[in-house]
Amino acid sequence: MKVIVTGATGFVGSHMVDFLLREEHHVEIFATKRYHLSRTDNCDHFFDDVKWIDCNLKEYSSVLEMINSVRPDIIFHMAAESFVSPSWRHPNEYMDANYKMTVNILEAIKFLELETKVHLPGSGEEYGDIKEENLPITTSTLLNPVNPYAVTKIAQDLIGFVYWKSFGVQVIRTRAFNHEGPRRHFVFGIPWYSYQIARIEQGLQPPVVETGHIDDKRNFTDVRDMVRAYWLACHHCSPGELYLVGQEDRSMVCTFRQAINRLLQISKLNPDEVEIKQVQHYTRPTNVPFLISDISKFNSVVDWSI
Repeated sequence: MKVIVTGATGFVGSHMVDFLLREEHHVEIFATKRYHLSRTDNCDHFFDDVKWIDCNLKEYSSVLEMINSVRPDIIFHMAAESFVSPSWRHPNEYMDANYKMTVNILEAIKFLELETKVHLPGSGEEYGDIKEENLPITTSTLLNPVNPYAVTKIAQDLIGFVYWKSFGVQVIRTRAFNHEGPRRHFVFGIPWYSYQIARIEQGLQPPVVETGHIDDKRNFTDVRDMVRAYWLACHHCSPGELYLVGQEDRSMVCTFRQAINRLLQISKLNPDEVEIKQVQHYTRPTNVPFLISDISKFNSVVDWSI
């Protein structure tokens, strides 16, 4: 089996490669990078174990050449602009990346008439401003995006459905809810709090953890469980159908304030001596108050547990 992982140098993509190398020894892995532009610190440990392809996913000719040379059985399309905050300042860049790269992949598969399965990992952010009385989020919950990133992920997902419905491209559609783990860059929530706490421990900053919206609720999944779910989705989920993936244990739901407090409890600091401060610089123009999902549809077809 031949598998392409786009975005293999990133957070989720590198864990996808780890999973394939560890669990699926019959798979030949091809991974994309952007010539000399991609950071490789997330993938130095497996760099020699995969076949790298220099590919600009925003250029159709480059994507077509890559897919034609490999003719893969599965593509895990992990390459994306995924940090929400800059999407307000760079909406065109986010659309070019998240939508255009996806269209290039789908169009190449259509043109080459391949039976390749393409996994498109959507985001819980697509649901946006959800009221508590409408929880948990299901596949029929109204999409109500409140940031440009979420809009681009909706566009990615829906064009995937179009290529399935119109041309029969084998698109596997998931929407993943919050997941964290090793290699997550510290500009994101949990790593950002951890980074600040580590700096406080070392006396490099005052005992203040700065944050944006602090009372939004999330249910976190380990990224290593998430990539396993993606693999199973490509083998058991129906193309064209939408599946939600995430932590379903409601006892694990927490606010960002509670998450910071838990991190402080396992640190060397006295939590009572550290201030948690919401500051304007990290507060987004709009917030997503609840991202709590119902994954029963996914569990009805996949034997997946955390």
